[in-house]
This record gives sequence, structure tokens and C-alpha cells, in this order.
Amino acid sequence: MKHILNGLQKSAKDKHNENKKYFDKLKKKTPKNLDYVMQEIHDKEFKKTDCLKCANCCKTTGPLFTLADIERIAKHLRQKPHQFIDQYLHIDEDNDYVLQQVPCTFLDNENYCMIYDVRPKACREFPHTDRKKFQQISDLTLKNVAICPAAYNIVEEMKKRMPL
Repeated sequence: MKHILNGLQKSAKDKHNENKKYFDKLKKKTPKNLDYVMQEIHDKEFKKTDCLKCANCCKTTGPLFTLADIERIAKHLRQKPHQFIDQYLHIDEDNDYVLQQVPCTFLDNENYCMIYDVRPKACREFPHTDRKKFQQISDLTLKNVAICPAAYNIVEEMKKRMPL
């Protein structure tokens, strides 16, 4: 997996301008069936992708924590929300709650999430390639293709299936 992730950084960088142009066109002229096709591509990719072999998202980035996430996770950990915040989070430059450190504190040695059932919404939805109105998150997707091999493959398949 390590060699795939090392190659992913380079491949994503090499494709960045091409992908940016593609997404700029996509925003201007969004195909009517975009959400349907994206769901199909996403589902097909995640039938063959094992996130437990990778967990690069958990190792290199931190999710945003909503107040609902904080309350749910704190309850699960039998803490008060302010205790959870003090122990694990800080407020970033965008005024969002994020992890104090990466890799994620809740990732174990076998890439399992110790709070999987109550994980943040951002983690549940990552890499967001099955999101409705996908064209609205192109900036996020450009970042995610450098982090997630599945997101990279999904964007490459998307460009083949929906040339603009």
C-alpha cells in the first residue's frame, strides 16, 4: 500500500491541472445525470477498495467536528463535550473544531477506528464522491484525490465516462 500512496501523490500532482480544468467545465455545464453516474462509479470503486488496507485519510488529515459530532462522541466516551474538546480538539484558522494532531487519535494499529459507530460526519462521508450536487465540491475533490486512492480512481473513471 505504501508504494501506491507514494505514487498517488505524484499522480495527483501530475493530473491536478487537467482535473481542475475538468471540474471548472463541469461547474459551467453540469450533466443532468451527474449524481446518478457518480453514485454508480463510487459504488463500483468501493466494492473493490478496502479502506482498512490504506487509512491514509486518517493518517494524514483530520476531519471537521460539528457540535453534533462532539456531543455524540463525548457521550460514547462517557465525557462531557467540553472534556472531549479539551482532550482531543482545537479550533483552526477557519474557526472549525479539528483534531489536535494527526494521525487520528482514534485510529488503531490495524487501521480500525475506535469510534467507528459514532465517528464524525466528515469521516462517514469521506471521500464525498457519492455526494449530491458533486460539482459543488470540486475543490475538496481535488484535495482528496491526493489522499485517497479510491477518490483518484473515481475521478479518472468519471472523466472517461463523462467527457466534457
